[in-house]
Amino acid sequence: MPLISISLRQGTTPEHRRLVSEALHESMVDVLKIPRDDQFHVFHEVPDDNFVMQPVVFGVPRSRRTLFIQLSFNERSAEQKAELFRTIVDNLRLRAGVPEEDVMLMAVETARENWWAAGRVVDPATGYDERMTDAPHLPDGRGDSGR
Repeated sequence: MPLISISLRQGTTPEHRRLVSEALHESMVDVLKIPRDDQFHVFHEVPDDNFVMQPVVFGVPRSRRTLFIQLSFNERSAEQKAELFRTIVDNLRLRAGVPEEDVMLMAVETARENWWAAGRVVDPATGYDERMTDAPHLPDGRGDSGR
């Protein structure tokens, strides 16, 4: 159940935000293999005076279109995150016209058991949604998902 927060300057169009969202979601589905219906994106449009960054960072120029993207999900390998970052940058460029120098990505990882959402599909025997977390092995044998 990844949660994505996108910060960008005020004044973007709904179409641009839709294209950014589609690019991010497609990347998550393709690389992390999340279910297609697992989409939670929050856009934060920030006034110019609250969007502070240097115009050149580590020798890379940034434009007014810069996106700060925070990806929250459960633990993934370094290789999988690197592939995800590459895919996101490519998809943002192709779908939303955002150049790679205007993309800043940060992953925040939490243990699977720290995610919960009302309306989830729960195994009544364990109380866990196996799409989000492996159920612990309980003394009476319930919850062993075989993974």
